Amino acid sequence: MTDLFAPDSPSGTDPFDENEGAVRPGPFWRHALWVAGIGAAAVAAGWVTSLFRIGFDEYGLPPAAPGALWPYLAVWAAVGLTVAAVLRATAARVPVYAPGRIAVALTYLGTRLSLGWRPEAPLVGAMAAVALIAAAVWCAIALRPHRAEAEL
Repeated sequence: MTDLFAPDSPSGTDPFDENEGAVRPGPFWRHALWVAGIGAAAVAAGWVTSLFRIGFDEYGLPPAAPGALWPYLAVWAAVGLTVAAVLRATAARVPVYAPGRIAVALTYLGTRLSLGWRPEAPLVGAMAAVALIAAAVWCAIALRPHRAEAEL
């Protein structure tokens, strides 16, 4: 029973372990499915956790900010797919630490903030650029050569 909670899996490596920095090769469909799942889950989580800010007229809850929700959801779905694709493409070639968590966190935060107070288009674009730059920096950190390993 305690083997389920052991830090090391019995086979040595767990393909679903996001903490381990391992290369994640595989067929294209698996990468595409992972990207779509991560993007959809992050946007859905951001939408669900901002429901109290959106408000429903039939229940008498006024929205915190006026405006339509669909443009924000569409933008963050596209940004989430792009962030997840960049991280997964890098993770298919070199070990990347927690690419799923990073993609979910960046997409979730952008969705949650956008739906909560519905900023103007330039600010949404800046938030999307920050998410994409953060993902690129995370990938650049994974791509840098490890000097300690090279010296051995």
